[in-house]
Amino acid sequence: MNTLLIILVVVAILLIPVFIVIGLYNSLVKLRNRYKNAFAQIDVQLKRRYDLIPNLVETAKSYMTHERETLEAVIQARNSAASARESAQGHEGEAEVMLALASAENQVSSGLGRFFALSESYPELRSNENMLQLQEELTSTESKVAFARQSYNDAVMNFNNRVESFPANLLANAFGFPQASSFEVSSDDERDPVKVSF
Repeated sequence: MNTLLIILVVVAILLIPVFIVIGLYNSLVKLRNRYKNAFAQIDVQLKRRYDLIPNLVETAKSYMTHERETLEAVIQARNSAASARESAQGHEGEAEVMLALASAENQVSSGLGRFFALSESYPELRSNENMLQLQEELTSTESKVAFARQSYNDAVMNFNNRVESFPANLLANAFGFPQASSFEVSSDDERDPVKVSF
């Protein structure tokens, strides 16, 4: 009876670290999946944004005939950002990918900012019903992108906190759980949402 009790105690002592390792590993997997899911939400909103931009430019094209360069710059920025978005799929959290996507998004925001500033000079465009509807959809999408980006950054922070905490950091290093990168804009002016009011 004493021997059996000793064996059970020894087995229990040996299994406790195994269960701790399994629990830590599973928590790292869950946190990684959360930030990847949060990025998928950003991806959905960015695709919606990219789908709206050509319609916006097409609507404005007939009114803004002298602003061809600005319209082309907006479309070029949109195409670059769409390409960066596609490159980011499957590489969520990687520093270079997130930096490239943020840079491309900044170009889109800058191009849209110039576009809307110029469109102020075209009263017929400001009263166009299609333009007003696209403006409303873009404003809504911009808000959703900002919300999704915040959710992603929160999930990345939770994951990184776990990766850096002891003893999970030992397991993270051993099993290849690198820190994830946030999706941030690079300067204060780029943090302002695109203004699309007429």
